[in-house]
Amino acid sequence: MNTSLGKLYLIPTTLGDNNPLEVLPITVKHTIDKIDTFIVENDKTARRFIKKISPEKSQPSLNMFHLNKFTNDSDLPSFLEPCLNGKNVGLLSEAGCPGVADPGADVVKIAHQKNIKVIPLVGPSSILMAIMSSGMNGQSFAFNGYLPIDKDERKSEIKRLERLSFEHNQSQLFIETPYRNNKMIEDLSNSLEKNTDVCVACDITLQSEFIKTKTANEWKKNKVDLHKRPTIFIIHKS
Repeated sequence: MNTSLGKLYLIPTTLGDNNPLEVLPITVKHTIDKIDTFIVENDKTARRFIKKISPEKSQPSLNMFHLNKFTNDSDLPSFLEPCLNGKNVGLLSEAGCPGVADPGADVVKIAHQKNIKVIPLVGPSSILMAIMSSGMNGQSFAFNGYLPIDKDERKSEIKRLERLSFEHNQSQLFIETPYRNNKMIEDLSNSLEKNTDVCVACDITLQSEFIKTKTANEWKKNKVDLHKRPTIFIIHKS
């Protein structure tokens, strides 16, 4: 590997509006202090985070590449040109860890192809923290992203994941657009078999954190307001 190449640092961020150094190790600050080129999803929130964790850093000196749904795949290799010129680049998540339920995997793949060293930094992952605290199978689990919006398709997918969970003893994780969270827990309560376990992991690492595992039948009787709160749902049928 060419040691003159810069490195690609995968930089995690907080899962909400809390003090970064309450949940991130000091190595994240030290890394950000030394980097001026970042690949980010949103310029404004990325700059706000950098200012919080490294207030002495010059904002005008920052060079931002934007990686989001509007980015053309053909532009991705250019994001790593600074690395080819010996400069380190930071891939900054919008929340949590880059490349995990978050944009960035395609950039990381290109980095490997170009023999650029990839360095993941420690930080909070809502997926891992949810499975850690669920009491469900952490040896075998799958993250399924978003479920279908259509009512019938969603019910069918919920039942399919329940079957997978039972057949493979595998915890099934997914998320929902935050303003539809309350409808999701209602759909789970009504679609799953009554003894299937459902974990709701909400506002992870924040002061309003709420993590509970109950059966689908118990969730029918125990209402919780998840509206506009980032939430991971996990189901497991034993």
